[in-house]
Amino acid sequence: MNELGPVVRADDTVAIFGGPYSNLEATQAFFEEMARLGIPSERVICTGDVVAYCADAAATTALVRASGCRVVMGNVEENLAAGAADCGCGFEEGSTCDRLSMAWFAHATAQVSADDRAWMGRLPRRIQLEIGGYRFAVVHGGVDAINQTIYASTDAAIKTTEIGKTGLDGVIGGHCGLPFTQCVGAGLWHNSGALGMPANDGTPRVWFSVFRRANDGLAIEHRALHYDHATAAAKMRRAGLPEGYAAALGSGILASADTLPTAEHSAGGVPLRESQVLFRRTSPEGSPLQRAWPVPAA
Repeated sequence: MNELGPVVRADDTVAIFGGPYSNLEATQAFFEEMARLGIPSERVICTGDVVAYCADAAATTALVRASGCRVVMGNVEENLAAGAADCGCGFEEGSTCDRLSMAWFAHATAQVSADDRAWMGRLPRRIQLEIGGYRFAVVHGGVDAINQTIYASTDAAIKTTEIGKTGLDGVIGGHCGLPFTQCVGAGLWHNSGALGMPANDGTPRVWFSVFRRANDGLAIEHRALHYDHATAAAKMRRAGLPEGYAAALGSGILASADTLPTAEHSAGGVPLRESQVLFRRTSPEGSPLQRAWPVPAA
């Protein structure tokens, strides 16, 4: 283990997923997809927040633990392990997320066991991923602040500074819940999106990503996942959890969409397209290179 936490080395393919959010049905569908793709658990990394908005905190935690995949500590894991009174997400006071978080956090607190909390407290804050000659810091929010929210629209200078802190080729983060990939200068910032909530694109699909070694760099695939969102939402309603989050599973529009930055809010309701970004340190002169995903509508 080094200062960036445990090291995951992969010759070819790695899967990244974020925010299971206590959504058992989505998490089950994801691991079924991993089996179909032939990606073993030691090459699957979660960017944290195993527990959050949905109904099955204990069962989702048990599934993730049993899978043997690698998990970075999220702010929810940090606060549940510490016995805190809230999720520590860093929501603006009085915002939609701030008001609704009290209900789901209390529900999760009542479900998770002492053993689950101990496991959460042992999770690393960083994992170093090495694949195809590239090295990335896998974190939950920012490199230093576990609940720092970094979106696609966040100033590139902030991302450059964060990447520079690692001394690596880039950062794989979570927390914001929306998938994106950006080549920032010579570095990479990647967010796989979340399994437990849709990507505010007007569809109930959730997102994960696959990194594959390519001859001229790394191919980063943004992949959509279909699952039984109706069952997940019904469980939330039976548990008395906030309707806004339950409705979001079907509508694909986040309950907290009003709190998103202007660029992400404006893009709401526009279905995302599965795509691939090629990342490499240098680009041959004249070679076309997609620099970001999603690509803004013309």
